[in-house]
Amino acid sequence: QFYPPRELFRTGGQVPDTNYIFMGDFVDRGYYSLETFTYLLALKAKWPDRITLLRGNHESRQITQVYGFYDECQTKYGNANAWRYCTKVFDMLTIAALIDEQILCVHGGLSPDIKTLDQIRTIERNQEIPHKGAFCDLVWSDPEDVDTWAISPRGAGWLFGAKVTNEFVHINNLKLICRAHQLVHEGYKFMFDEKLVTVWSAPNYCYRCGNIASIMVFNPPNTREPKLFRAVPDSERVIPPRTTTPYFL
Repeated sequence: QFYPPRELFRTGGQVPDTNYIFMGDFVDRGYYSLETFTYLLALKAKWPDRITLLRGNHESRQITQVYGFYDECQTKYGNANAWRYCTKVFDMLTIAALIDEQILCVHGGLSPDIKTLDQIRTIERNQEIPHKGAFCDLVWSDPEDVDTWAISPRGAGWLFGAKVTNEFVHINNLKLICRAHQLVHEGYKFMFDEKLVTVWSAPNYCYRCGNIASIMVFNPPNTREPKLFRAVPDSERVIPPRTTTPYFL
């Protein structure tokens, strides 16, 4: 969804005046995945210290061949080269980020194989997302009302509860886990005594859900403020043609 970044920056402030951490899923289920991803890469290249891009479960060769990004690249360029180049970049994306040593940002959630932040630092990220294990869990898991761990209906990652979250936060001296991965119609949702928050930044997801989107603003020393924004009106959106764009006119 190429239009949400425009609204997002209007809401939170332009780069480089504002630092941003984007928590993954830049591609799939939209008309402008390629433009969105390359736009964020351009911002990262220009202001590397102001933009952090985390890897989501959709930054994957297997997933993008099912949910639209591969087909989008084929339609726009007549071949899969752009898709292949992007998937190489996927392998270099960061798995997690830490704000002021107190807020852990990750796309999905926790893993039974990860007890400390140092264990996350040792994960080899330059690879396709595995089907199981710590790397997989960090981009696929979801918080849920369970005692500890439960099998995820997604078929990858885990469901994890308040006890697991509180233990992880305590062991690692954190105040909050900030994640994405699940549609929240109100834009954001705190759980587990506000030890975890889901932030959703794609308004009107899939052009039909009608949800609000949000960003979470963190200001020192300890303030956090959700800011909401809505989708661009349909009258202002342009749907790209489904034919291959010629290189030479």
